[in-house]
Amino acid sequence: MLHHDATSASPNTSEEGEDVPLKSTADLLFTERMKIRFSEWRDTIRSNSRVDNNLLGSNKFSTDQFQTVFFKMRPAIMLNGFTSHQLKLIQQVLRKNFRDLMYVCTFGEDDTSEKRVVYTDNSDDSILLMNGVQEDLLRSRKARVESAIGVRHVIDLLASERKLIVGHSCFLDIAQVYSKFIGPLPSSMKEFSMGINKIFPHIADTRHLMSANDVVQYLMRQKSKSLSSAFSFLCPAFHSTAAESSTRAPVRIEVEADETMLSCFASGAKHEAGYDAFMTGSVFAQLCAHLDINFEHLTPKENLARNNKLQKYINHISPSFNSGTVLDLSTGTERPDTGYKSRYPAAVYDNIVLIWGFQSALRANDIKDSICKVFGPASITTIFSIDRTAVLVQFSKQESVNDFLDLKATLEGTDSAISVLHPLSTILQGGKTRAANYDTYRDICSSSVSKYFFADQAEAVCPASNTELKCENLDDGDALGINESVIDETANASAQHGEGTKYTSKNQDNSNISCQDILGVLQDGKTLFGKRIRRT
Repeated sequence: MLHHDATSASPNTSEEGEDVPLKSTADLLFTERMKIRFSEWRDTIRSNSRVDNNLLGSNKFSTDQFQTVFFKMRPAIMLNGFTSHQLKLIQQVLRKNFRDLMYVCTFGEDDTSEKRVVYTDNSDDSILLMNGVQEDLLRSRKARVESAIGVRHVIDLLASERKLIVGHSCFLDIAQVYSKFIGPLPSSMKEFSMGINKIFPHIADTRHLMSANDVVQYLMRQKSKSLSSAFSFLCPAFHSTAAESSTRAPVRIEVEADETMLSCFASGAKHEAGYDAFMTGSVFAQLCAHLDINFEHLTPKENLARNNKLQKYINHISPSFNSGTVLDLSTGTERPDTGYKSRYPAAVYDNIVLIWGFQSALRANDIKDSICKVFGPASITTIFSIDRTAVLVQFSKQESVNDFLDLKATLEGTDSAISVLHPLSTILQGGKTRAANYDTYRDICSSSVSKYFFADQAEAVCPASNTELKCENLDDGDALGINESVIDETANASAQHGEGTKYTSKNQDNSNISCQDILGVLQDGKTLFGKRIRRT
């Protein structure tokens, strides 16, 4: 369709096109010179019954800009070194003065355009010439498309053969195939499942097979279900002695490769090209054996996807390793995974704080330790590292979110000893640490802005006024960072888990708070900030 639209809209002949106004003397002289040059060349061809290379190649007609050639068995001039404006003037000259000279634009092997003026005997010959040019153009465009196609051929072949597709935690892999070779990802899981099922009706997920089979579940009860872990456990021939492997692996796998590649297979090269697929196939073979599928009894033409022992595991995949559900691709429905054991607590979005912009040397565990020193060891249920510039912290209580944001704003509003010695100082060092609730995280992720690090993404999406809690109308005590409620809460947290903390006063006036009281409250932070104090 694009080809036909282009050929109908773009003038390749001298019969189409709009007149170019001749506004300058240079344009007038150029058009007259072209008219004389083409007239002499055409008259020479007409006056000679035999046109050969010697005639076309004579010095009179061949120059750097006019290269005389043959095109589709017809005399032609190759136009070189002309500007686009000059080429438009040439087309205008041909259209108004020469019915038997055709302007033809074609494309070479390197996709560069080639402009020619071709002599034709009559109108029928002109039509025949242009039809041939358009067919060549369509053929070259099809060849370029075919040469650019790579994995598409593999996808089409697998779909046409209705082969069994095997993957490990392959939901995202299938989603990638869908978006690249089927269409835009649907908005619903059911529509996605039904769409992929039409193309690939038989998909097996080895991770689900490990969860569904009781024997394998028992064998791997203490093992990770990652691909590399499952491969090293179920296929020990590549990691252990032959005697040990014979007791574990029911299917023997042989690799035919040279010495270099064999050492690569023996040592393990996960994520190398093809090696993950090799591991997945090896794990699948062992899992089939645990399902009492004997490959020696299968014929080459037998469809493994139709095997009764494997059938109930086909088209069941987990949307993610932590979803706790199984998606049935044949129906688009999700159900709880009976063999799933949650590694992480359920997400409670109202309890989550987003922190970004802290110093790159900080790890997620360092941030967790700093917060727990203030709010208590059980205050955080989980912490998730987005990248080295941002984390998501889920508190055990919803009120802790506002308490944390308020405390952060208070500490950043003062340069007193508390801001220096406070455990949260570890997170706030550098002065660029930002924090917000989970709604802000959603807004940042849904933005069309795209940055490599999350902190850069966040700064580009939302200004500080949208995310930071401002400390306004603070009294003198707040300005010094010694707000009574903040100190009381910090003291309680320190008393619960700190060693040697003696400060337990609760209803003291700010005027009665001594330096020793402050140091007692912050005793747990002394170790962390000792070096900083000595430098000061």
